[in-house]
Amino acid sequence: MKDQKVSGGWLTTEYSMLPYSTLERKARDRAKGQADGRSIEIQRLIGRVLRTAIDLGKVGPRTIMIDCDVLQADGGTRTTSITGAYIALALAIKRLCADGKLVESPLRSQVAAISVGLNRGQVLLDLDYIEDKDASVDMNLAMTSSGEFVEVQAGGEESTFTPDEFSRMVALGEKGLREIFELQRSVIALPMD
Repeated sequence: MKDQKVSGGWLTTEYSMLPYSTLERKARDRAKGQADGRSIEIQRLIGRVLRTAIDLGKVGPRTIMIDCDVLQADGGTRTTSITGAYIALALAIKRLCADGKLVESPLRSQVAAISVGLNRGQVLLDLDYIEDKDASVDMNLAMTSSGEFVEVQAGGEESTFTPDEFSRMVALGEKGLREIFELQRSVIALPMD
């Protein structure tokens, strides 16, 4: 940022599914010489969502890097990564403030994400691998704790969905996210060691 004559800092993320995170062993990205397109798309998504939660001008001349390594994949790895990465970000900011490296917290909103899907006409929340694989519609919601959308990804798998089904998925996603926001706050409030 300094080289580009932009004040403030930057936040970036990395996402990777570790070799035994899936049923069949997955090769490490570095063994292939580069990240696959899915990993790149997901790490960009995580970074975009997290950057809405922070005032980069208040970060100072530093880059915050958050690694999201999937240890066990059972659906929803991108949404779980966003939710966990926000906790990591909030704890890092808490530490920087406690150590006097930041005068005030640059966090401006809490963010989390969750998957929602439509399977045989039923709206499901936080889909596991089998539910996700069999879903006719898959949706990922990323929101702030004040109820603003950051990212909505929805698509039918050889299927379509109605405005009513879309509304039902969003409503269930919002309900699930309210619970997640509470859980995030309880973890962030734990004393630092």
